[in-house]
Amino acid sequence: MNGYAGKILHVDLAREQTMEEPFPEEWKRAYIGGRGLGVRIIGDLVNPGSDPLGAENVLVFATGPVAGSGLPLGSRYDVVTKSPLTGTLTSANSGGKFGTSMKRAGYDAVVIRGRAQRPVYLLLDDGHAEVRDASELWGLTTSETTSAIQNDLNDPGASVACIGPAGERLVRIAGVINETSRAAGRGGVGAAMGSKNLKALAARGSGRCTVADRDRFLALKSDIAEKIRENAISGGGLPRFGTAVLVNIINENYILPVRNFQIAHFPAAENVSGERMADTILTGKMGCQGCVIQCGRDVEVEGKRTAGPEYETIWAFGPDCGIDDLAAVVKANNLCNDLGLDTISTGSTIACAMELSEKGYIDEEVRFGDAEQMLDLVHRIGYRDGIGDELAEGSFRFARRHGHPELSMSVKRQELPAYDPRGLQGHGLAYATSVRGGDHVYAYLIAPEVLGSPEKLDPYSSEGKAVWTKTFQDLTAFIDSSGSCLFTSFPLGAADYGAMVSAVTGYDIDAGEVLRIGERIWNLQKVFNIRAGCTREDDTLPPRLLREPLTEGAPKGRVWEREPLLDEYYRVRGWDREGRPTPEKLRDLGIGEEAVAAP
Repeated sequence: MNGYAGKILHVDLAREQTMEEPFPEEWKRAYIGGRGLGVRIIGDLVNPGSDPLGAENVLVFATGPVAGSGLPLGSRYDVVTKSPLTGTLTSANSGGKFGTSMKRAGYDAVVIRGRAQRPVYLLLDDGHAEVRDASELWGLTTSETTSAIQNDLNDPGASVACIGPAGERLVRIAGVINETSRAAGRGGVGAAMGSKNLKALAARGSGRCTVADRDRFLALKSDIAEKIRENAISGGGLPRFGTAVLVNIINENYILPVRNFQIAHFPAAENVSGERMADTILTGKMGCQGCVIQCGRDVEVEGKRTAGPEYETIWAFGPDCGIDDLAAVVKANNLCNDLGLDTISTGSTIACAMELSEKGYIDEEVRFGDAEQMLDLVHRIGYRDGIGDELAEGSFRFARRHGHPELSMSVKRQELPAYDPRGLQGHGLAYATSVRGGDHVYAYLIAPEVLGSPEKLDPYSSEGKAVWTKTFQDLTAFIDSSGSCLFTSFPLGAADYGAMVSAVTGYDIDAGEVLRIGERIWNLQKVFNIRAGCTREDDTLPPRLLREPLTEGAPKGRVWEREPLLDEYYRVRGWDREGRPTPEKLRDLGIGEEAVAAP
């Protein structure tokens, strides 16, 4: 049981019944936990052609062996399902303390099937699970829901992961919020949860995570903490300014998307930067459980103290909407947390509407630079009110409805985050080939292409980028499965993650096996997506990023060069020219027919 609670909980919401099973030993070794475990379960239980908002979809909450172990930044969990936004097999990762609380309650994963006949929430209580009535919680915001459940349990320390009004209304860009401000945000996992009439999961327990090799564990704990502190990113920029340290860095490289990716430099970026936040509204730092970086921000705006916005959120409601009002960005962030919305997709969808309006493609006047209107639209999206009902479908469906899907800055219908790939060939490839849709944390090529970690790469060159992209994708799949935070990847490498999981579990995992496990997870997601209808044509970027060159700065004149980069990526992956894993590749990874056959 070292590193694991040892149990998977199955919940049948239609019957309001629960059942436990042991965590199969072979799955621990092949998929570790977290995202990998969730991917394996969804691949087994969900027909790729099914409706993501139908009762046949399955929702998995899963954490990994490092979560709750005491290793630095070990607190993450994943929500895994078929995405209502993209139709892909997606995972959304979050921190805070819910992952640790779930394990202490006695479960490595919770597998949720069916649809409840009434609003319910699931209580995980020290080895016992119970489906409880949530009728009085339905309609509440996430902060109200969290307080109500803690009051009901008479336990302010209980950890709650819940949906807000957006998830209840099946908004396709709704997320799951835990600890009121930590988000498993992407892919519409909140809508999948809402479709099941499931308002929340609450977890508490006295269980402890034991480790296999105490001496090795303690030595690693000290070594990892030192590496984190000594690294310029994890020990410097992130603790000092949070993720918002990136605003000025990305802007100075002329790759900060502005006004729905029409340009890539924002003259007023300083007004919404991490440095400006520190000088004006910052009241303190915060971190997830076990965090030694403390990248989270506490801020105060108009007398209200809240969690501060992350870099992606600042970009989405700031430069991408043509807004340089930091207070408005904070308010938008708070609204998204309370309503249960993904900030990236929400801001990007509003920016898309702004461009459609600017070009006369919709009747509504939605203006770049209008902070008050932006805030109103966030509220409307969360409640599907007026134009918000259309925007709640995400930018691709909204733009397609109005005849211009090319103005949705998305991949596989999921909105792209805060880096313009016309000046980042490797990161563009990671966007295009992401198995969950437009994304940055499935392979953060910003690290080598911009930040010089672990080494500085030429962002304008395609040479070697296929190998770098595959490596980062496979490594990140393992990190997500372990329960570690992605920010550990700045000072750590594959060998470190293998050592961490080995010390906790007692397995013998070296750097090569880390990447092999990650590759197995990636290929399982890819196979599911192919069976769900994804093809080579989906591994691309919006037409603007392929045809309209950047006009300023060092990347002036550049676009993202899909060919022959995509062919090289498929070759590196061992897939055929259409981007399909070959039978030989699947056999090599130990993926049997039972893992890819239709249920």
